[in-house]
Amino acid sequence: MSVGGHSVVGSDLACSDEFGRDRESGLVYGTCSTATGPYAEVDNVRMDLVSTTTSQQLAASQTRLPTRDRQIIGILLVATFVVILNETIMSVALPRLMLDLDINARTVQWLTTAFMLTMAVVIPMTGFLLQRISTRTVFILAMGLFSTGTLLAAISPGFWMLLPARVVQASGTAVMIPLLMTTVLTLVPAERRGVVMGNLSIAISVAPAIGPTLSGLVLQFLSWRFMFVLVLPIALASLIYGSRRLVNIGQPGHQKLDVRSVLLSAFAFGSLVYGLSQLGRGVSGSQLALGFIGFGLICMLLFGWRQLRLIRSGSPLLDLRAFRFPMFSVSVALLCLAMLALFGMVILLPLYLQTVRGIGSLATGLMLLPGGLLMGLAGPYAGRIFDRFGPRVLTVPGALLLTFTLWRFSAADAATPIWMLVGLHMLLMLGLACLFTPAFTAALNPLPPYLYSHGSAILGTLQQVAGAAGTALLVAIMATRTATLSQAGLPPIPALNGGIETAFSVAALISIAAVILAFFIRNSKPPMDEQSMEYATDGSEQSASDQPATTH
Repeated sequence: MSVGGHSVVGSDLACSDEFGRDRESGLVYGTCSTATGPYAEVDNVRMDLVSTTTSQQLAASQTRLPTRDRQIIGILLVATFVVILNETIMSVALPRLMLDLDINARTVQWLTTAFMLTMAVVIPMTGFLLQRISTRTVFILAMGLFSTGTLLAAISPGFWMLLPARVVQASGTAVMIPLLMTTVLTLVPAERRGVVMGNLSIAISVAPAIGPTLSGLVLQFLSWRFMFVLVLPIALASLIYGSRRLVNIGQPGHQKLDVRSVLLSAFAFGSLVYGLSQLGRGVSGSQLALGFIGFGLICMLLFGWRQLRLIRSGSPLLDLRAFRFPMFSVSVALLCLAMLALFGMVILLPLYLQTVRGIGSLATGLMLLPGGLLMGLAGPYAGRIFDRFGPRVLTVPGALLLTFTLWRFSAADAATPIWMLVGLHMLLMLGLACLFTPAFTAALNPLPPYLYSHGSAILGTLQQVAGAAGTALLVAIMATRTATLSQAGLPPIPALNGGIETAFSVAALISIAAVILAFFIRNSKPPMDEQSMEYATDGSEQSASDQPATTH
């Protein structure tokens, strides 16, 4: 037999040294099972080192995800990347669509706002779907909706069909994000979530960042419809492959869908975003906007009150007990501010480059590409840093970069060097990468297992509301300031540039709150109360019972 790579001949032989030589005869035998005399201490230390190394290797093998789990996360990651890519793919195409479809800037903006608004309305229901329906069924539903919406958008003859097609697309996209997040929380241990969340940031944050680049490349040579034609085969391939290879995670429950909660969430988030989009349309428009904003806030309060009541019966649409964990609340607030900055930049920067600077769609896309690539490369490294040092070493520099770059963009004019714009965009993307990965992980880590799906749904919902509201708010500020400058006698292009500068200034002021929140982010582990233990036990038993049937 062998111990630690050394052969053992017999217990009656003299002990050998670290090179395997017998200490009395000089013959090579191997280590003995016991040691006496002056070499005993050396042998004991050596065996302790061997034991420690073996234990570390065993621990590493135990934290490494099984092949099946890696495959599940990989399928969901690719599908999520494809669907989120379409969330911002329209931003560079908006000027082209205004000409081709003969619509104004406020109307065309709804192709982006309606997408985010639909996600904000649908995502709250995903907490229910993920607990009621199997993983594979939810995946097929999400990718089926997305593929259908993509097909409708590709054949749309006008705005009247393109807008509903984007809504159908968004319905599928809304389901994929919580499905991916909940699956990762279920399969990945807490000590490795930073690395995995870093990889997830490629889909969640990098896809929106490179959407303008891809749409710019398409628009340079093809019609805007090809933005959807080229995506459709990839979506269908993901749907077919995932439906065949994806296995179910967990056990579907018997929760009931509360229709009143669905209606309240739709009225709340819809009214809020619509009201913000109407700001700046004169006195009557502002009054109408304030009315919708007030109605949305009332519906949101009623929605929260109803969820607290439904917790007692065990069937809330969104389990708001996730907010009892302070780190979840702080991280969600930080993520909302980051999403506001991201989607505001996605709308304002291409508009500035194409209208004020006169740069074509292809050049605009190429200018935004380095920042998107940097964000993708930084995500996994940010995850490793999070696992080793915690979130604060990332969130504080990231928030400072966010504020600095938005402030510098507020001074961009027709004479700003192109290299400076590209550099500022890269710094902005790097700052967001330092915010997204630690904030996602710090938000979801403290939640117990029974709140995984609801925490993911709450996180996704508020992110989309922040993105939609931020986009509508910044565009409204830009339009209001542009109209004021035009009335003062400025030509159209300088007036628009002044409106964009004002919008970036407001975004920079809002981002100061992100700097403050970044100092309070820390990593915390989930508590194992009685309900969590029961959930974990049930999950383990279910996994054991499902183990032989992993191919269904």
